Amino acid sequence: MPELPRFVLHDHRRPSPHFDLRLEEDGVLRSWAVPKGLPEDGRHDRLAIAVDDHDLDHVDYEDEHKSVADTGTWEEHSRDERRLVLTLHGREGSRRLALIHTGGSQWLLHLTKEQPRAGRKIAEA
Repeated sequence: MPELPRFVLHDHRRPSPHFDLRLEEDGVLRSWAVPKGLPEDGRHDRLAIAVDDHDLDHVDYEDEHKSVADTGTWEEHSRDERRLVLTLHGREGSRRLALIHTGGSQWLLHLTKEQPRAGRKIAEA
């Protein structure tokens, strides 16, 4: 079975507090700035702003302004030009999300109704 690609959620404190979601794909980390972090429920979507790709060495990068809030692997369930449905398998478990493109660099991050069973976690790469 091939290894799942990695993800990292950075807690970024400069220039203003926000999170960065980074997904390993095609030899880089695809990246979105998420001002309020990942959604906690399916009623409150989060704005996600596409930013420049980052090198893979950012998957565990930390400095005085940036720390790793969560990390692990991710898997894609479906994708088209407007939507990516994926599951993040992080330190504390798994959550299924949809990244929905709303135009330009703007995306919405949505916690889907269908969630992985509690306790299911895939080991980190």
